[in-house]
Amino acid sequence: MNTGRYLIAAFVIYPIFVHANDFPTQARVEYVLGCMNQHGGQSYDTLYSCVCSIDKIAAQMPYKSYVDAQTLSYMIKTPGEKGGAFRDAPGARGTVKKLAKLKKKAESSCFVKKIGLQSDGSR
Repeated sequence: MNTGRYLIAAFVIYPIFVHANDFPTQARVEYVLGCMNQHGGQSYDTLYSCVCSIDKIAAQMPYKSYVDAQTLSYMIKTPGEKGGAFRDAPGARGTVKKLAKLKKKAESSCFVKKIGLQSDGSR
């Protein structure tokens, strides 16, 4: 009888793991390379932080929603009438804002704040 309970628990928990891992490797790599380029280039520090960032985003939204939000964030900037189709789409701005918020939250928890020296040599 306990086997049935374990199976039910597995089916309830399984979608949570699938959701967090539905980003294809190529999408993760593309995100990490772009992130590293944006944050100072290729180094172990930026690699670790950018991998952490995409993992946090993937845990919060399914891949299809991520692709939709990424596409909208690029297309919404298209000037003129062609861009209007994306800007005026129901929920478009909310989708873009949600992704931006997730990225900001992920980066704030994944990137280490560097303490720099001030002009007088103090920290």
